[in-house]
Amino acid sequence: MLWYRSWLETRWRFVAGLVLLILSAAGIVFAYRQFAALVPALPTGDPNTEMGRRLQEAVQLAGSYRGYVWSQWFRQNLSNTWTVFAVLLGTGGLLAQTAGGAALFTLSLPVSRRRLAGIRAATGLVELFALALVPSLVVALLSPAVGEQYSLIDVLVHSVCFFIAGAVFFSLAFFLSTVWADLWRPLMVALSIAIVLGLCEQFSRDFARYGIFHVMNGEDYFRAGAIPWLGMALSAALSTAMLFGAVTNLEHRDF
Repeated sequence: MLWYRSWLETRWRFVAGLVLLILSAAGIVFAYRQFAALVPALPTGDPNTEMGRRLQEAVQLAGSYRGYVWSQWFRQNLSNTWTVFAVLLGTGGLLAQTAGGAALFTLSLPVSRRRLAGIRAATGLVELFALALVPSLVVALLSPAVGEQYSLIDVLVHSVCFFIAGAVFFSLAFFLSTVWADLWRPLMVALSIAIVLGLCEQFSRDFARYGIFHVMNGEDYFRAGAIPWLGMALSAALSTAMLFGAVTNLEHRDF
């Protein structure tokens, strides 16, 4: 029953995210031929400027289908959209139900608040993993339609990187939802932090090498075949700490 209630609370956010990401993944695949044809016509720019370096990198990455998928899907489309839905799935929960009185019914059930929070978090995390894996599988399955192949191993590695590192944003929103009873403040604060981190990685190469999005998109694996174990371990530890803090907040909350 508790699993079902958690599913009912999050199902439309999950379904919306899944449909949007699947459509985006299909669009990335079917746009490959047009993109590859346009890239040679792009101006190379001055290699001494940031814009010139970015243009040259785009041309180089588009030289292979694997590079195109990584740059356009894992580094951009999936990274941006998946993070938004990670935050959306993390918001809400028991505290947000107090406005409608649903929390009183939930609290009357013969289960601890720790279990209630644990099931809600586990439901969101399962949905998050599906949002990382299923659309990326679509990329691999549709690739033969454009005369290309994409490795299922690459899909799995990138999906795991996304899930473990990106769960930090879910956990942050989940924690903030035990601080504020409304939906908007946890949502806006978590998204603002994600945007600031993304901008820092975008404009600072030194910061980008150690940033969370760098771990999420699996750049080390793409470029050198190295799985970012340290980054994922640190992300998992941070997520665990925030989820533990959320459970502690709920246990001490006076409803």
